[in-house]
Amino acid sequence: MKPQACQFIGCDKSYREADTVLFGAPYDSTTSFRPGTRFGPSAMRMESFGIETYSPMQDKDLVDDTKVFDSGDLELPFGAPEPALKMIEERSAQILEDGKRPFLLGGEHLVTLGAFRAVQKKYPNVVIIHFDAHADLREDYLGNPLSHACILRRCHDLVGDGRIFQFGIRSGTREEFAFMKSGHVTTEPFTSATLAKVVKSIPKKTPLYLTIDMDVLDPSEFPGTGTQEAGGFRYPQLVEDVRLICSRLNVVALDNVELNPGLDSTGRSTALACKFLRECLLSLTNKGE
Repeated sequence: MKPQACQFIGCDKSYREADTVLFGAPYDSTTSFRPGTRFGPSAMRMESFGIETYSPMQDKDLVDDTKVFDSGDLELPFGAPEPALKMIEERSAQILEDGKRPFLLGGEHLVTLGAFRAVQKKYPNVVIIHFDAHADLREDYLGNPLSHACILRRCHDLVGDGRIFQFGIRSGTREEFAFMKSGHVTTEPFTSATLAKVVKSIPKKTPLYLTIDMDVLDPSEFPGTGTQEAGGFRYPQLVEDVRLICSRLNVVALDNVELNPGLDSTGRSTALACKFLRECLLSLTNKGE
């Protein structure tokens, strides 16, 4: 993997020395409402030069305290999702094989499945922590089992019961909520009040995949997403939740999806996404803190 002309600010270490590798998956062919997430990764890179590499919240700096390589965006085919998912899986598998942590930038939430397939093959005992406004547990959406509305159901197909923990969920079908209540997944609707208890219950060495759909945030803070849901998280809360997870658990891969920059003419959603990405990258250095 070669250095890119446009990188996320502070993510300019070489691939060899990096422990975390960013890559974009600009794909939104199964978006169920308003498309445009394919432009999320590139918008974040350009907007990142409007923020500092230093975080006063964590007293850490991307340049001094992290080893991150930004490998740029994959060039994904549109239309049928499987070829795109295969390319995402191959890139994730390469990063994992080289002993590094893949960090996927979406794109719609379906792109998670490509990365997670690679992670699950390397770490069969992996568990998932999922932040989202939507359950994403549909068996299919309009007859399509490979939709961003089905992503956590497809992950459940791979790992089975008791390995998926969801927070912030405030939208779904009656069938999805019945699936949750049947014990297949552990879901806390609306909040993350039980996160500390869940984190404590997961053995520290257990591989963890962290997936964050940015629509978990309230649309008053983050309108730039395709399917807004009122009643969401505030930004400081989400950052603190990620910091807790990264300090206590073995995060082997993660993603950040569903920024739709074209839906927010003010640019504040992209600016927030950039700052949140910075805090996520810095949180990965918090092991044991």
